[in-house]
Amino acid sequence: MSMYFDVGDETLWNPSNGAGRLFLRQIGVFEAELGLPSGIGQGKYPGDPDTLEVDPAVFAVFAGGLVAWHCRTGHAVINALSEGFVATVIALARRAGIDVRMPEAGPGHVCGGVQSDVQVPGNPRAASAAVVAALDTRSREIDRWMAR
Repeated sequence: MSMYFDVGDETLWNPSNGAGRLFLRQIGVFEAELGLPSGIGQGKYPGDPDTLEVDPAVFAVFAGGLVAWHCRTGHAVINALSEGFVATVIALARRAGIDVRMPEAGPGHVCGGVQSDVQVPGNPRAASAAVVAALDTRSREIDRWMAR
């Protein structure tokens, strides 16, 4: 059994039910954390929980907000807990034709603006460029493993 994440007639991702359910549960967690809807909802077969439609306009806002949120934190545990999910969202967004902007990170710059949940001790400013690079690399790796 598997699930389908579609935009119109195009399947963006066809994960196993286990991976799909885990992803959907994480969507709910991060919708609550960000206060943003994901744009992922009931698909073209009403009542079928395995077909989901992705609204590209809403999903673009969600993906952008998620990336900014992930890059704002200087907390190593939060980054570790969220990196795989955020990378999966980026891969899915790119498949939908959404250009997910990766925050610029330069010397002395904190990517994504004001930081939250900063871990002490630590130097989040030094790691911001590394966080952006790791996220982009991870999303490209995950895309290769996401069945269509």
